[in-house]
Amino acid sequence: MEQVATAGTEPASLCLLRTSAIGDVTHVVPMVRTLQAHWPGTRLTWLIGKLEHKLVGDLPGVEFIVFDKHAGRAGHRAVREQLAGRRFDALLHMQVAMRSNLLSLSVKAPLRIGYDRARSKDLHGLFVNCRIAARHGQHVLDAMASFLEPLGLRQTEVRWDIPIPDEAHAFAERHLPGDAPTLLVSPVSSHRLRNWRPERYAAVMDHAALTLGWRVVLCGGPSAFEREFADAILAGMGTRPIDLVGKDTLKQLLALLQRATLVLCPDSGPMHMANAVGTPVLGLHAASNPVRSGPYSDRQWCVDRYDAAARKFRRKPADALPWGTKLEYPGVMDLIEVDDVLERLAAFDERRCGAAAPA
Repeated sequence: MEQVATAGTEPASLCLLRTSAIGDVTHVVPMVRTLQAHWPGTRLTWLIGKLEHKLVGDLPGVEFIVFDKHAGRAGHRAVREQLAGRRFDALLHMQVAMRSNLLSLSVKAPLRIGYDRARSKDLHGLFVNCRIAARHGQHVLDAMASFLEPLGLRQTEVRWDIPIPDEAHAFAERHLPGDAPTLLVSPVSSHRLRNWRPERYAAVMDHAALTLGWRVVLCGGPSAFEREFADAILAGMGTRPIDLVGKDTLKQLLALLQRATLVLCPDSGPMHMANAVGTPVLGLHAASNPVRSGPYSDRQWCVDRYDAAARKFRRKPADALPWGTKLEYPGVMDLIEVDDVLERLAAFDERRCGAAAPA
C-alpha cells in the first residue's frame, strides 16, 4: 500500500539519495534550494557519491554522507554505520540502480518516495512505498523536482548557486584573464559513444580561433583516455588552444565554465555544470534527447540529431521511442557534421556581437 505525506506539513528531517552522476547531482541542487526556502527548519541529509561530493559538498545547510561505490560492501557498511539509530520523516529515493536500491535500506523512514513504474528498474518498487507522478516528456531536472510533490511542495523557481571558492575563481582568472570571448571545449563524456570525433572538434576550434577571433580552451579530467582524446584533437589543429586537461578540480572547472562565453560539449556533466553557472552551451546531441537531458535553461544553441539517430538505428521517429531512450550506437555522433556546429557557433557569435553593439 502506498503511503502519502500530509500536504504542506514541514518535516523535521529528510534524506535525499542521489549518488551520481555529476549532471544528475546538479539537477538535485534546485530541489534542495526549494526545500530550504519553504522549510528552513527541516534537516536535510544527502547520500552522495565521493566524486560528486567534491562539486556540491559545500552547499550550506546540508549534511552529506559520502558513499564510495568503489569500496564494495565496505562502502555500504560505512553508510549504515553513519545512519545507525537515525530516522527520517521521508526518503527521496532518486536513483533506480540496484546498488542505490540496496543503499536505501540503510535509511529508516516511514515515507519512501521513488520513481513511477515507467522509470523504475532493478526492483526499485520494492524499496519505496510512494511514487512520483508518471509524466511523459519531462526533463531530468523536472523529474527530480517531482519528488517534492508527495510532500506538498512544487518547484516554481530553479536556482543553483553552487559555491565556488575564491581559490577556484583565482585559478580561472589566472588562466582566462580579461573578457575575451572564450569557447571552452569539454569533449569527453563518460559514455564514450556520445563522444564526437577529435578531428571535428579540431576543425571547430580552429574556426573559432582563426575566423571568429575567440580564445579557445580545452578542458577534461585526469584519466589517460581524456588525455589521449585531447592529444588527438590538438594533433588536428593548426592553432593552439589553452590546454587545461587534467589540470583542474571540479570547483576550478566550475569557475572556468562561469568565465567562458560558450561551452562546446557532448551530453556530459560539464554541460549541466555550465548551465548551472549561467553559461550557454553548444551541446552535441545524437545519442541522447536534448529535451530530456540537454542544458536545462537554454537549448537553442544545441545541435539536435536525436530524431535522425532514431530513424537510422531504430527505424522509427524519436517520438515513437519510449521517453528517455538512449541511442548509444557506434557512429551515432557522426550524424553531427562540422557545419552543423559551425552554424550554431556563428549564430551565437552574431547574437553576442549584436548584444554588445551600442544602441
